[in-house]
Amino acid sequence: MPNPRLASRYAKSLLDLAVERGQLEQVYNDVLFLQNLIGGSRELVSMLRSPVVSADKKQAVLDAVSKGNISDLTVAFNKLLISKNREGELPEIISAFISQYKVKKGIQIVTLTTAVPASEEIKRLIIEQVKKTSNFQTIELQEKVDPSIIGGFKLQAGDKFVDASVAYELNQVARQFENNDFIYKVR
Repeated sequence: MPNPRLASRYAKSLLDLAVERGQLEQVYNDVLFLQNLIGGSRELVSMLRSPVVSADKKQAVLDAVSKGNISDLTVAFNKLLISKNREGELPEIISAFISQYKVKKGIQIVTLTTAVPASEEIKRLIIEQVKKTSNFQTIELQEKVDPSIIGGFKLQAGDKFVDASVAYELNQVARQFENNDFIYKVR
């Protein structure tokens, strides 16, 4: 069962150690590599979470799939997880590490949802506008495509949300008809 508190603690430990040793960017790249590796293999996650597979075999598999692609610090961290029987939490630890890294670096996540993929020009304009209207300096734009919004966009930046979608406007008009806002009410 995922334990976000435990994942956060291990991620913070790895982050602090990487900062202390001056290897933050290298460890971040290692974590991204592991995220891609784990995200692309359900079998690897199942093996890491399996109580039947021995710790030695888990270590051997993790070493084999990541050999030469991650730093010694990350290898040592993986060994620590296995020795503490926490390797099943690796996917959550990776997510927590990435979140903590972005907070440390001041990277703000902005989510743009459109009905069709947005052009690079639109993305650039949105990032510029968000920078003007907020105190965000570094922005990472995550794009989602949701045809159900019909047109327009939805934008989530921090705790602010803007819904400028056609579907939202149509729902507003439908509510006005349900409330009979267009019929003069005589008392």
